[in-house]
Amino acid sequence: MFREVARINKRLTKDECVQLLKNEKRGVLSLLGDDDYPYGVPLNYWYSKEENRLYFHGGRKGHRVDAMQKHEKASFCVYDEGYKEEGDWALNIKSVIAFGRVKVETDQQRAMEAARQLSLKFTEDTAYIDKEIQVEGPHTLCFYLEIEHMTGKRIKEA
Repeated sequence: MFREVARINKRLTKDECVQLLKNEKRGVLSLLGDDDYPYGVPLNYWYSKEENRLYFHGGRKGHRVDAMQKHEKASFCVYDEGYKEEGDWALNIKSVIAFGRVKVETDQQRAMEAARQLSLKFTEDTAYIDKEIQVEGPHTLCFYLEIEHMTGKRIKEA
């Protein structure tokens, strides 16, 4: 059902994919939007390896929410900053694409824990995080991508 990376020598291992998901902070969630046009939205995220889920949070209304309600299938693309080899102009990049179904987190306690973990990727100021969760948490939609398939590869711009 899902395609594998065509060039095997460029494929990342599952552990490399997991490391990329754990270390990066942002990616693009792709959904089917209005009139089934692709809709890609950049989002911060937190990866739960134990649950094999990517967690997100945002507003309770809008194009993203409407698209999620219409079609639960989605993909999420993450890539690193890359590096250049000495004397070369081309950037070497690792990327991961996760495929799955997007669902709203209905367990409020789990939603707040996901928000906390996501926030810790950006700041260690737990007092700030606790205050934000207390004030904004009830007005925030927490949702996740239940990963069904994941591929990763390394590419060199040319």
